[in-house]
This record gives sequence, structure tokens and C-alpha cells, in this order.
Amino acid sequence: MKNIFLFFWEISKIIIIALLIVMPIRYFIFQPFFVRGQSMEPNFQNGNYLIIDEISYRLRNPQRGEVVVFKYPLNPTQRYIKRIIGLPGETVEVHDGKVDIYNSNGVPQILDELNYLPNSTITAGNARFQLSSSEYFVLGDNRSFSSDSRSWGLLPKEDIIGKVFLRVWPFAALAMVGTPAY
Repeated sequence: MKNIFLFFWEISKIIIIALLIVMPIRYFIFQPFFVRGQSMEPNFQNGNYLIIDEISYRLRNPQRGEVVVFKYPLNPTQRYIKRIIGLPGETVEVHDGKVDIYNSNGVPQILDELNYLPNSTITAGNARFQLSSSEYFVLGDNRSFSSDSRSWGLLPKEDIIGKVFLRVWPFAALAMVGTPAY
């Protein structure tokens, strides 16, 4: 009887130690995310399993081109994945199938998306967005099938959970997720 008790005691200690190690990592550093839908194709497919880095944005601000997971502003229980296009203080114009960005001084920023979007990509819409000091403009990579800032508005910084760090499924597509250079 004593051996059975010792066996379960040892198993319990292992489980407790594992939880003490894993839980803080899971809740404060990295978080899994399952892609649902086609809004980020061709770069992220429906069913991809990603790891989200939650700590980077505690140390620095999100950068243009980074793919982020956030609480959907119209329903905070839902999680969305999109690419950051416009940064705080900028003006974003969507017109004639393209996106123009102007910094706070009105100087245009060339948005070269060819390294992550097909050349034939057209960004539908006709709108102008002035971003405050804590707002971001986000778009899906599959612009024709994406609910993004064009339809529901700007993304508050406090709704951003983290940036996509790693694709782990499908295993054949295992890769670190980088940020395109502009």
C-alpha cells in the first residue's frame, strides 16, 4: 500500500512541477492559435496551427508588415489574424485597388507588398483613415475575402494579443514567421 501511495505522490509532484513551468509560459509568453478561414491566404491556410509571441509587444510597438492576432473589436471573445499595414499617427488611404500610407508629416510611404502578396492583388474599397497614437490599420492578405479595418475600423493597440512567431502545423510547413522589409 505504501508503494502505491509513493507512486501516486511522485506522479503528482511531476504534474505539479510541469504545470508550474508550462502555465506561466502558456499564459504570459506564448499562446497557440488555430487559423480559421481564408482571410490570410496564401501565407496562412485554414487549419494552420500557429504560436503567438505575447511578450514582444510589451517591449516594443508592433511594426508594419507583422502578422498579429488580436481581439476582434466588435466581439472581444473572437480572435482574428491580420497583417499590420498602418501605424499610429499615420493616414491610410484605400482607393483604386491600392493602399497609400502617409506619415504624420503627410509624406507618402511606399507600401511594397510584393514579397508576401501576389502581384495581382487588388485592395477593394475607397476610404481614408486617420490613426490616433494607439491605433493600427490591419488587412488580411487575401484582400477579397477578409473582414478587416476596411469594414470594422481601426484596431486599438490594447486589443493586440501578440505577433505570429511560428507555424507548427502542417508539419511540412513548419517555419518561423518573419516580417517583410519595406
